[in-house]
Amino acid sequence: MKESNSIFLVGPMGVGKTTIGRVLADSMGREFLDSDREIEAATGADIPWIFDVEGEEGFRARESRMIEMLTTRSNIILATGAERCSQLRIAAGFTREAALSTCALP
Repeated sequence: MKESNSIFLVGPMGVGKTTIGRVLADSMGREFLDSDREIEAATGADIPWIFDVEGEEGFRARESRMIEMLTTRSNIILATGAERCSQLRIAAGFTREAALSTCALP
């Protein structure tokens, strides 16, 4: 299995994943990606609109597909919501494949 060396920042909205991710990416010379921004760029729609039109189920399906695609990339810093923790564990193999920020949320 190819080693990704990616870092996944996982947590609820507003905890600073994007702020920390950008600083970390700049200091490490890596690309920073935010799964929500990537969904918006791919669809041309903002997240609230997707929720309004497709509901949470539709958004989560889009989010799942986007994370599946993004986790195939190496050497990235990826920020995503806490709901995706299990998917990231699987994608990372929860081994040396990626450094994973805490998924132990209250």
